[in-house]
Amino acid sequence: MTIEQVFGTQFALSLIVVSLLSLWVVRPWLEKQTLPDALFWLTIPHAFRHIGLVFVVPGVVAPSMPSTFAGSAAYGDLAAGLLAILALVALQRRWTLMLPIVWAANIVGIIDLANALRQAEAIPHMGAAWYIPTFVVPVLLVTHAMMISRLIRAWRVPDGSQQPVV
Repeated sequence: MTIEQVFGTQFALSLIVVSLLSLWVVRPWLEKQTLPDALFWLTIPHAFRHIGLVFVVPGVVAPSMPSTFAGSAAYGDLAAGLLAILALVALQRRWTLMLPIVWAANIVGIIDLANALRQAEAIPHMGAAWYIPTFVVPVLLVTHAMMISRLIRAWRVPDGSQQPVV
């Protein structure tokens, strides 16, 4: 197998396992939670996105790592992680703007992941950071999808009006 095939296989299998566990275990439990509580638990993995700063650490990734990938991935993760921390505080304290903050954290996080995933040329240069895109990114993708789904459902009410159900 080529490096790209190993990467793709590991990424796909991690995405499948995380999706199945989320469907079978996490989603049924979260359905019993209030919207802020469910979003709080789903936001926790994103609060650790500062780990992506390793993409700019010499010795962790190969010296040949494209700087365009390293910088955008590292600082995009940092921005997404800081927004996630703000979202955790907002959700915990039930701030009036908690839902817009969670939306912002999701939008920035999804854009960051999409930007990183489109840069396949970085795969051979991952070095010790290999676990981030092959394990952590699938967790982030699934939790983003679960949060967006929950946020959209919160705005739907039987009479067709759009108001949040908290």
